Amino acid sequence: MINKTEPRTLPGFMELMPNEQILFEQIKEKIEKTYQKFGFLPLDTPILELSEVLLAKAGGETEKQIYRFEKGDTDISMRFDLTVPLAKYVAKNYGNLSFPFRRYQIGKVYRGERAQKGRFREFYQCDIDIIGDGELSIVNDAELPSVIYTVFKELGFDDFTICVNNRKILNGLFESLKEKENSVEILRIIDKIEKIGKEAVIQELEKIKVAEKSIQTIISFIEIEGTTDEKLQKLKELNIENENFKLGLEELTQVIKYVRTFGIPEKNFKVDLTIARGLDYYTGTVYETFLNEYREIGSICSGGRYENLAEFYTDKNLPGVGISIGLTRLFYKLNELNLINANKKSIADVLIIPMLEDFSEPIKIANNLRKQGINTEIFLNDKKLKAKMKYADKLEIPFVIVIGEDEIKSGIVKIKNMITGNEKESDIKDIAEVVKNLQI
Repeated sequence: MINKTEPRTLPGFMELMPNEQILFEQIKEKIEKTYQKFGFLPLDTPILELSEVLLAKAGGETEKQIYRFEKGDTDISMRFDLTVPLAKYVAKNYGNLSFPFRRYQIGKVYRGERAQKGRFREFYQCDIDIIGDGELSIVNDAELPSVIYTVFKELGFDDFTICVNNRKILNGLFESLKEKENSVEILRIIDKIEKIGKEAVIQELEKIKVAEKSIQTIISFIEIEGTTDEKLQKLKELNIENENFKLGLEELTQVIKYVRTFGIPEKNFKVDLTIARGLDYYTGTVYETFLNEYREIGSICSGGRYENLAEFYTDKNLPGVGISIGLTRLFYKLNELNLINANKKSIADVLIIPMLEDFSEPIKIANNLRKQGINTEIFLNDKKLKAKMKYADKLEIPFVIVIGEDEIKSGIVKIKNMITGNEKESDIKDIAEVVKNLQI
């Protein structure tokens, strides 16, 4: 007797039922089609990379989360995001690319972090980036919120906000307060204000020995209220004499101007001075996107501007701006909150049920329907008609066509609508046209 192994999946790896997978694929396809609509080019990089290449910049927590192993004499790591492979790709293929290089990539990444509810070790990221050669106009920073807006409208959301800020403004503020050396750490702390609250932020700033007066200035700064234009005006009125601050404010003003030109409604974007993005490679514009009624989900799309994408691989200066949607986590959270419904159980439009010994004619009919763009399944197993109809009903396949000797002789079939129970007669050669015209 063969010893049986319990079928189980590693923690932190998501497996879905077919109805959920259908919905997941539909969402992924909508994101991809939106990226294509804006002219982004597809890219697919390897999941496995040479460790010395992938980890050129890694360190700290990132390096601890890498899945790394040796195969023979080769030291290999699994990609932990899509940005580092992009940097390698652009540096490697620089001479063959047209700049600005606009790419999208949707693929799985791997991080060996502690598995917990809604956090995964294997997950899909949906990224777009625009890479410049030497320079990249600030208008590109305004186009990405337009992509974000279009994606989430396509997914059926209305009540969401794209929060925009600029790291130069924050860095300039810290420089003016003589806190430049602490700036990265201060940014990381500020970035957590939504999660931990103001008092906890103050305590963490005190721990890294930021002066009390400077803490008050920082808190007052990120609490600036008002409309988008009022916030920009209040920032200007601070009269902070710092070149970084002035440049950041100028860039943010330009981005907001063009965000409006791209047609994003005022209710779907705002200047949010608490948005800092924890990763220290963001140098200018930064974004976070939230579903307003479900802030507990966290940011559903984030990103920003970086000064030099591939500095660890080439001397070429390659500034860029990009965003990423963590699709696996987003799908899990939306599903958990019942904001999406995985109610489609089959991708077939038509089920053909042969009631014949010879399946030749039903197969020809199915081939013809598929050629005309209709997803068609044939029930090829020997069951009674009742069982075959039950199969169609269980999978909620919209239309069923039973084909027996009478149908073959007459050339006429009945197309049954499985939702209404209604039947419509059709000539065999016209089935595709009839199905396309029938309403579910």
